[in-house]
Amino acid sequence: MSTTDNAIETEGLEKIYRARFRGKEVKAVCNLTLRVPVGVKFGLLGPNGAGKTTFVKMLLSAVHASSGSAWIFGKDIRLDESRRPVGYLPENHRFPTYLTGAGMLNFYGALSGLPAGERRKRIPGLLKLVGLSDWGRVRIKKYSKGMLQRLGLAQALVHHPKLLILDEPTDGVDPAGRREIHDILNRLIGKGVTVFINSHLLSEVESFCEYVAIMRQGKLVLEGKISQLLAGSGFTVNASRLPVSSLNEIRAAGAIILSTANGVAIQSPSSEHANLVMDRIRAAGGSIESFAPSGASLEDLFLKATAERGD
Repeated sequence: MSTTDNAIETEGLEKIYRARFRGKEVKAVCNLTLRVPVGVKFGLLGPNGAGKTTFVKMLLSAVHASSGSAWIFGKDIRLDESRRPVGYLPENHRFPTYLTGAGMLNFYGALSGLPAGERRKRIPGLLKLVGLSDWGRVRIKKYSKGMLQRLGLAQALVHHPKLLILDEPTDGVDPAGRREIHDILNRLIGKGVTVFINSHLLSEVESFCEYVAIMRQGKLVLEGKISQLLAGSGFTVNASRLPVSSLNEIRAAGAIILSTANGVAIQSPSSEHANLVMDRIRAAGGSIESFAPSGASLEDLFLKATAERGD
């Protein structure tokens, strides 16, 4: 049962692609159940081929789900009206280069159903919001990659959306521009807009988003509030003189191993697990240099959640 407390809600959502001649099936998205609360900054992560783009396309009805259900603000995604409150910025978007920035926003505003009078009033404010006030009458072919990203964000906002779905929104933007885009999005959050980011930039998601979901091979493998996922993040054992075979055994037992100048840093999720790791180090004739609580990063969680393992 859906609820308007969630901007996005899915239940057992799946997408299966079937090869015409070989009779094989590929599950691009598998039994995905997810909740994105209203008014939050949510990040979707996953390696290439994890199913992130297919998931977003299903939400927007660009791809039809094979099974399961999904709702946007409580409305079934199969209904056209479910997409009216959504603003979307795809990755590698392409705008007609013969249009000016203002002309492009006018075009997309018309497609969104905004009356001409409202478009005339809204476009200058949007250009100012994304830092393109002086470029509104310039043809898009003269825009840099960062300017195109800013213009794309303005396009996604043209019809006053309540949910923004952004695919790599800061791609090609310099650090100062990235911060400005984050500031814009934070102001929108303050007005009740929900921001859903599909990104490969772990540092960006960790610093900007409140919630995260991680996909691997079409499945949801980790989800939650970032601050809670990073709390109580385990222990680090620094060791040296360990043979490769022992490292492989420790890695197979669920630890994350990072190379250091003097050996390796082995990250364990609990003190019990760390003690088992130290027992294996001693049995292999290695040296334990230090043992201490560790503060994990989102990258640590991502690597652990997406590590190759039997499914």
